[in-house]
Amino acid sequence: MKIDFDGIQAFVSVAELGGFSKAADELHLTQTALTRRVQKLEAYLGLRLLERTTRSVALTAVGRDFLPKARALVMEMNSSVGHLKEMARTSSGSFTLATMSTMSSRLLPMLIREYTDLHPGNRISLLDMTSNDVREAVLNRKAEIGIAIHGEAHAELQERFLFDDPLTLLCHETHPFAQRTRVNWRELKGSDLISVRGFTATRLLIDYHLLTHRVSTDSGYEVQYHSTAVSLVEAGVGCAVLPWSVLGPDGRASVRRIELVNPQVHRRVMLFTRRHGSLSPAAQAFYDVVLRGTAEAVR
Repeated sequence: MKIDFDGIQAFVSVAELGGFSKAADELHLTQTALTRRVQKLEAYLGLRLLERTTRSVALTAVGRDFLPKARALVMEMNSSVGHLKEMARTSSGSFTLATMSTMSSRLLPMLIREYTDLHPGNRISLLDMTSNDVREAVLNRKAEIGIAIHGEAHAELQERFLFDDPLTLLCHETHPFAQRTRVNWRELKGSDLISVRGFTATRLLIDYHLLTHRVSTDSGYEVQYHSTAVSLVEAGVGCAVLPWSVLGPDGRASVRRIELVNPQVHRRVMLFTRRHGSLSPAAQAFYDVVLRGTAEAVR
């Protein structure tokens, strides 16, 4: 059933203002256009709502009964539209973000903090996932925005490059490598490497280069989370090969971040959205924060 909102609005205005002339002025219509809206509504209902004479307009019995319901409908619609316009103006609301776990350690909390400072009433539902799962979440509309490693192109995904995320060696300030600016992959032989378990693109990338350079991947320490690995490094337990973004731009006082070379290995971190359709105001505001914030963080 199609609801004739224009006709209902016209009827309410005429009934409340007591005539077509004042109602037409309020709705910025000609009297002819206003009359047509009311007539169209009455034709659709098959009922007369207004009694018209050359000098006055009065409600019929049906019109009197319908007026409170029609008024409530118009008020609800105006309120809803006003709320949406306010959302658009202030970028308010909530949205779901899917992100790979390496972003969740340091860099993403900084971006979310900046976002909440700008939009304190907004809420983010965060999905912490592998890169492949991030892409699927955006494709299946479980998340409006995704942050993950560049992967195979998909016709329904829009990708925006954020930054190159190099694999680095993290070690304690007392470690033999601590005063070095660069370390060769082969030099990691014999190191107490802390690894992060899981079948992820980053873990596969790290294991591939360790095996290529004949560095044992049988770590004495295997943890569930990147943040745990960083904490063990900070405690001097061992060192770890992790993406730059895990430690974030500010780092930690006792942890040294050393460039791994021969080869230098980078992940391309991308911002994902669906190609067709638009983001909600809240999600668009966060999208803009991420573009600006990551550009500043990786300078």
